[in-house]
Amino acid sequence: MTQHNLPAPDSDDFDPSASSLAGQVDNAVMAELLSIRSSIDNIDATLVYLLAERFKATQKVGFLKAAHRLPAGDPGREAAQIARLRRLAEDAHLDPAFAEKFLNFIIGEVIRHHEAIAEDHQTAAGSGQHPQASALA
Repeated sequence: MTQHNLPAPDSDDFDPSASSLAGQVDNAVMAELLSIRSSIDNIDATLVYLLAERFKATQKVGFLKAAHRLPAGDPGREAAQIARLRRLAEDAHLDPAFAEKFLNFIIGEVIRHHEAIAEDHQTAAGSGQHPQASALA
């Protein structure tokens, strides 16, 4: 597999009509392709904002867990969520295995964040600082 070392465009430099197919396919086909890709671009942007909101909420959970010395992970909750998302994926005609992999990735990141919050909380508590102020600095 050939790997291309193209610079990643900044969001300000994003060209929705960028394609290595330009000039190689019929203009009508290219126009349809770009139209469909525009919808994909909108969905991708929505996913990024949804993930940002999700991580804002899980950060609050991390602070609550740290304040009460609760473990970063909750295997029972995680198993229930995975089963729930697998069912939702099936209903949506999305590969449940893909949905599970995606959720496992998110869960791993959340746990990593919770562990960092707990560590900051312990460090701040040991120094007499307010734990949330330390984590938000």
